[in-house]
Amino acid sequence: MKIVVASDHRGVNVRARILDIIQGLGFAGVDFGANGEESVDYPDYASKVAGSVSSAEADRGILVCGTGIGMCIVANKFDGVRAAPIHDDITAALSRQHNDLNVLCLSADLISDQALERIVTTWLKTEFEGGRHARRLEKVARIESDKHDEPIAQEDPVS
Repeated sequence: MKIVVASDHRGVNVRARILDIIQGLGFAGVDFGANGEESVDYPDYASKVAGSVSSAEADRGILVCGTGIGMCIVANKFDGVRAAPIHDDITAALSRQHNDLNVLCLSADLISDQALERIVTTWLKTEFEGGRHARRLEKVARIESDKHDEPIAQEDPVS
């Protein structure tokens, strides 16, 4: 699995740790920068990762900024990208199992080193469950592709 990783200036040190975790798990990590702690614009780096995932050049991406929120906003502008800011290993697992999250957005300022390792490891090792979740993601894809002239029919409201 190829994972592309980028950060703004606030996430440089965290990004380096993430790349170590990825390599330790036996995956291929590709570093898209930023290259220093001098202020940069997070949309430039989020676009590199999200574009790579959207075009299927990479399997997944990880983005880091101060909160993870700015990176998430940019990443979700790309077709086929499902990004979310994740702050613990429970939501890391559920984001994969239920949402097939393909871009993980992390906070450089709010996550401890121990939590970072648990989150990244859980997110990379957890598989998508499919089933009813696949049906829901198909609806998301229809909305994304602007084929939603009519309301999406409700199906199976219980599960």
